[in-house]
Amino acid sequence: MRKYFGTDGIRRIANTELTPDLVFRVAKAGAYVLSKHSDHTPSILIGRDTRISGTLIESAMTAGFLSFGANVKLLGVMPTPVVAYLTKKLGADASVVISASHNTFEFNGVKYFSNKGMKIPDEIEEEIEEILDSDKLSEMVAVSDKIGVAENATEYIEEYINFIKEIFKEDFKNLPKDFCVGIDVANGATYNLADKIYSTLGIPHKIINNNPNGININEACGSTHIEAIEELVRKENLSLGIAYDGDGDRCLAVDEKGNLLDGDIIMAILAKYLKNKNSLKKDTVVATVMSNLGLNKFMEKEKINFKQTKVGDRYVLEEMLKNGYNLGGEQSGHIILLDYNPTGDGILTSLMLIKAILNEKKKASEVKEIIKIYPQVLVNAKVSNEKKYSYEEDKEIKESINALEKEFSGNGRVLIRPSGTEPKVRVMLEGENQEYITERAEKIAKLLEEKLK
Repeated sequence: MRKYFGTDGIRRIANTELTPDLVFRVAKAGAYVLSKHSDHTPSILIGRDTRISGTLIESAMTAGFLSFGANVKLLGVMPTPVVAYLTKKLGADASVVISASHNTFEFNGVKYFSNKGMKIPDEIEEEIEEILDSDKLSEMVAVSDKIGVAENATEYIEEYINFIKEIFKEDFKNLPKDFCVGIDVANGATYNLADKIYSTLGIPHKIINNNPNGININEACGSTHIEAIEELVRKENLSLGIAYDGDGDRCLAVDEKGNLLDGDIIMAILAKYLKNKNSLKKDTVVATVMSNLGLNKFMEKEKINFKQTKVGDRYVLEEMLKNGYNLGGEQSGHIILLDYNPTGDGILTSLMLIKAILNEKKKASEVKEIIKIYPQVLVNAKVSNEKKYSYEEDKEIKESINALEKEFSGNGRVLIRPSGTEPKVRVMLEGENQEYITERAEKIAKLLEEKLK
């Protein structure tokens, strides 16, 4: 079990758990592992979101890289997908995003990206951890003229703006009368950029939660608090609402009535649009096992192949790269459009969604009707940490699950998933009746608790 890295980099309470000393060592170890096969001085980009601890972590990270001998470009406040794009565009050896994504402000995190602009795989993170806890770290000291240098590089944001302009340059020139989009930027990394891009493309919009103060990131706003954009859309009679998370790699939406379009619905809309344009590679979409049964049913109806991976956007990306697919994502709104960027990109996703909806010449509420979302319930069973993975070995538990799956007969789903970080087993049920699946989920959870004490 890994000591530092979780499913999305290192994420902890800033300055007490994610200390400057730990960050300094993570930087040195990361620079070593990511550049050990290189024959030149490593160049590393650093971007961050709007958290109050961002500059503290950035300073420690920079010091670690420079002391190893790597050169650093400081991008400043920059969404995660922009850092990923620039890493590849500028030919950097690696990059780091300092962010805790959708978490509250007291958390912060460190995410590494490779020179291809992709999150580094599990085995590279494990290698970094080995160096972190070894004596080798103290030997990695650049001296004399080998010490790295840092430079401010906030101007590179224009590279991304031009990239987006090139993709959508002809798409929003003849918008319907009274068309207007609401945008909630979560007081996060997209707070300035989203407004610039929508203005540049000529999309009428109203923007909220775009005054970050270091502690209001994700606070009652953004994709984790969708009610803020719901209220704006209803109040202002807008055509659509878009909500990003703190670091800008996720996007959720609401239709003109304020009803949610989650990641599954967005993927369905984009999949149909791309297939109709003959742009959906191998007629395949990749999602995780947590995606709604309705998405599976939609893919069957539309004759689109549907691949599912374990939870985590990195596993979605791995499947896409391995087999040459170009659309994948998660229910959370982390959508990967691999023809353009190898990570979730909230701004890119939202613009592609707007384009797809406009193409239908219908209201957003009508377009979302292409997919039926099944009621879903998630219940956590509190179990022994040592026994949480052994539920499959218990005959009574297995029989209970198998009986329910048989009862659903294709119109429901049972997913049992041990937590990677807590002494819990998550019981997720989908079916046509919310009350019934809630009752059955609680029953299975209780059985798990009894058997796996």
